[in-house]
Amino acid sequence: MEYNLEVINLEKKYYDFNLDKINIKIPKGKIIGLIGENGSGKTTTIKAILNLIYYDNGNVKIFGKNSKELTKKDREKIGVVLDDSFFANVLNVNDINKLMKNFYSNWNEELYYKMIKEFKIPCNKALKEFSSGMKMKIKVLCAIAHEPKLLILDEPTNGLDPIFRYEIVELFNNFVNNGENSILMTTHITSDLEHLADEVIFIDNGNIILDILKKKLDEEYGIVEILEENFKKIKKEDYLKSLKYKNEYFILVNSKKEFQKKYQELEVRIPTLEEVMLLLVKGE
Repeated sequence: MEYNLEVINLEKKYYDFNLDKINIKIPKGKIIGLIGENGSGKTTTIKAILNLIYYDNGNVKIFGKNSKELTKKDREKIGVVLDDSFFANVLNVNDINKLMKNFYSNWNEELYYKMIKEFKIPCNKALKEFSSGMKMKIKVLCAIAHEPKLLILDEPTNGLDPIFRYEIVELFNNFVNNGENSILMTTHITSDLEHLADEVIFIDNGNIILDILKKKLDEEYGIVEILEENFKKIKKEDYLKSLKYKNEYFILVNSKKEFQKKYQELEVRIPTLEEVMLLLVKGE
């Protein structure tokens, strides 16, 4: 299998937080979701991958090369959206096009304006007049318009309305349809990944606590909602995590079939990513 990105035993140490042996592999044609609550290490991981911060141990390979040895041409094949970066507020869409044409040799002006039109972004307004959601739209479109092979996106749907979030999901799906392009996307809005991610990586407090194919998660994991008096009858070895809410318990199991063999009277349903994240992080 060919990978556009490989993160191998990545470590970054701060006085109050550590990334601990982060491993991520992104095959060509796939979308990987890196999810976790705010402060879990998602953005630190992204910045280490992009060499925006120094990391202590490990290795990052992009297109099979050490990330620190990439040429300018290699770097142009990476599209990046960071939550804390943007263009000067005095610029407009046309100004951005002129800048990007000079910066990227593969800048596709026709594609850029096609997407600008599709997403109804005014060309003559200064960015300072745009909402945070509209600014995020422009960042995403700019990341795609220079025709990269790898998109690295940090919270790309943050601040977007539900309609554009749906449109951006379609845009990302189309991006990987050629079987060559890949996406690494961090988000705490897990619903965006339900029908988008091929694989989901859960990170908590700098540690990867689950790395699983989305299909396998849907097929094998389950959620059981049960009253407190019945919860006491469930053996601890038969579930991963439990979380009490009012007089009910939510139970996360990693083998629906095995659980239902033992507890045939209980209903086991497919979990949402949000439920899995909540139970893995907050459950007992």
